[in-house]
Amino acid sequence: MTASRQPVVRVLLVEDEESFIDALSVGLGREGFEVTVARDGIDGAARFAAGEFDIVLLDLMLPKMSGLDVCREIRTTSDVPIIIVSAKGEEVDMVLLLEIGADDYVTKPYRLRELVARMRAVLRRREHANDVDDDETTIQRGPVRLEIDARRCYVGPDEVKLRKKEFALLRLLMENPGRVLTREVLIDRVWGHDYVGDTKTLDVHIKRLRGLIEAEPKKPRYITTVRGVGYRFEISRDED
Repeated sequence: MTASRQPVVRVLLVEDEESFIDALSVGLGREGFEVTVARDGIDGAARFAAGEFDIVLLDLMLPKMSGLDVCREIRTTSDVPIIIVSAKGEEVDMVLLLEIGADDYVTKPYRLRELVARMRAVLRRREHANDVDDDETTIQRGPVRLEIDARRCYVGPDEVKLRKKEFALLRLLMENPGRVLTREVLIDRVWGHDYVGDTKTLDVHIKRLRGLIEAEPKKPRYITTVRGVGYRFEISRDED
């Protein structure tokens, strides 16, 4: 009896440094990835539009078209995971990267093992996100369960009472497990784009949510802070 083969993960590598192209093509190939290379931004955008890819590795500093612009263009048609690659010492605006749709970033030089781990983590998170669609009435992440139609929240067997904004905020975080959501995105999605208050309102809601769903609210396991950026709903593989 032969073991079933895992599906090949198709990677679009948009990179202009030959040393990284050669090393990644070989290294990722050994890890079971199928790599397509584009050496400038315009070629990268064109290859993405013409092909089917599971994940994109995108350098920021590219000839002809910047990595930021390539990311923006991809996001107009696709939610494929995108990992931004930046050279050490480049000034990277993490908030901007997240707002234009990047899922993660790594800094050159990097170890292949670290990059592969990031790639697999992003792919897992996207699978989790795809588990939830508008037709589903329940979201389960670890011990936390939301019943959308009934607007109920449970932690294990126990129901916790959430206010309207708290429920909407927790739902948004749980629909994007492992992904950092900026304060601006959270406020816009939960309070509306015309909200004129400050971010303290969001922080108060996060504090209350932690008090309701975390065993140790001062050491949160699920709703974590990414300093200077926003919040993320964490979940480990053994809680899938």
